[in-house]
Amino acid sequence: MITVEENNGILVAAFTEEDRFNALITEPVKEKLLPYFSRPNTRLIINLEGIKFIDSSGFSVFLSLMKAANNNYGQLKICNVHPEVKELFKVLQLHNVFELYDALDECLESFQ
Repeated sequence: MITVEENNGILVAAFTEEDRFNALITEPVKEKLLPYFSRPNTRLIINLEGIKFIDSSGFSVFLSLMKAANNNYGQLKICNVHPEVKELFKVLQLHNVFELYDALDECLESFQ
């Protein structure tokens, strides 16, 4: 479903065997990622490589994570956003809320 690895102090969450982030998996994803923001200054990247569709419940998870990050001086960034998913971010005006990057390396460098 989702794995989390550390890369130079930055957590990278990546979906495994999924191409849709929808209501069927949002709760377990949220339960896995939200606790990371209980620690101050957590830096987390959500790697959307392979995700071709996100529904409203998926975007709701992103917003919950962003709120938790902001409340505890953390940072949340998103990378490898499929063009159709990026279009959804724009339609929902969420491209102004989240930092979106085309590649993981670019996203990791943005924390420097």
